[in-house]
Amino acid sequence: MKRISVVALAIAVLLLAGCSAQGASTSGSGPSSSDSSGGVVGAPQPVSPDSAVKDGTTGEIKSSNRDVITTGSVSITVDDPIKSAQDAVMITEQAGGRIDSRTENPATPNQPASATLTLRIPSDELDRTLAELKKLGTVNFVSLNASDITQQTTDLDARITSLKTSVDRLLTLMQQATSTTDLIAIESALSARQSELEGLQSQRDYLSDQVDFSTISLDLYSTGTVAPGSPDSFWTGIVAGWNALVAALGGALIGIGFVLPWLLALGAVAAIVLLIVWLSTRKRKAA
Repeated sequence: MKRISVVALAIAVLLLAGCSAQGASTSGSGPSSSDSSGGVVGAPQPVSPDSAVKDGTTGEIKSSNRDVITTGSVSITVDDPIKSAQDAVMITEQAGGRIDSRTENPATPNQPASATLTLRIPSDELDRTLAELKKLGTVNFVSLNASDITQQTTDLDARITSLKTSVDRLLTLMQQATSTTDLIAIESALSARQSELEGLQSQRDYLSDQVDFSTISLDLYSTGTVAPGSPDSFWTGIVAGWNALVAALGGALIGIGFVLPWLLALGAVAAIVLLIVWLSTRKRKAA
């Protein structure tokens, strides 16, 4: 009975220590980030009002020692969109980037040729690569947006470090376990911690990729084709509104995904505590 109580207390202390460390990292990850955002902790924050650049000017969206995700769109009118798409691929790959998607629409009697590509360009090569892409034809517009996620990545790093420490301590407890009951309780706690750690590391890897490689949507249109711009009719307004709604729902799902690991972790802690209490009560009654 004393052995079960000691193990239960040790596991509870480890779990609470891990949670408190993560909470501290969230609240103390940096006053400058919270003051500048005034919003949800961990959400991507705009670097500055001037980070969205149009009319063919890329500007300098850089911030030393900070994690910034840069996205944007470029529209260019060219003589041959299909050939220019291949040229854009070569320019991107020569810069060390890659192509995430590519759609080509050959010319038909009713529709001019066009092409759309999603380019992943190394962030430190973005300005030079955009300058090369502009040489493909006549630039209709360039729009860039930068989101500062330094606070989010700092929080993730702190939580990952805390979980690694917790996992190491649980592994040490497992080696010292002398009964099946102790081993089951420790294995349950360890499994929950390792699962949460893998999820956080996956999130961190994804954010690192988004920071290292800017995402640019490139639209290529044939000469004489009017590139789409702001909604200019009732129907195009409906389409634009629908796209905005889909984007908003996507943002909400991202927020739910960010909170879900916390809920799962708290549920696992509650299940472990209930299991330990139940085992202790059962053994007391048997005695």
